[in-house]
Amino acid sequence: MISHLLLQSAAGGGGVSTLLMLAGMFAIMYLFMIRPQMKRQKEAKAYRDAVKKGDHVVTIGGLHGKVISVSDKTVVVELESGKARVDKSALSPTGSAESQELEAKAQ
Repeated sequence: MISHLLLQSAAGGGGVSTLLMLAGMFAIMYLFMIRPQMKRQKEAKAYRDAVKKGDHVVTIGGLHGKVISVSDKTVVVELESGKARVDKSALSPTGSAESQELEAKAQ
């Protein structure tokens, strides 16, 4: 099968159209997959770098708490039952504790 395809491409001379098609497929993949993922990663990094003392946060594991102290790579979060030291990478940029608490009180 592969030798048949190689013979067709060698005899057909459609190298330019094949390259254009591959370039078009890569451009579409970049626009719909790679670029949005890079944007989300950049927003998540900006959120984690902007966390400060007193902010209400939610971890990726679903723990809700208030930030007590911040260091380079970790934060100390006050929970209902105590304190926990959490990596900044474990903070969820999509979960905001304040909006979820307001929704729970409204119900």
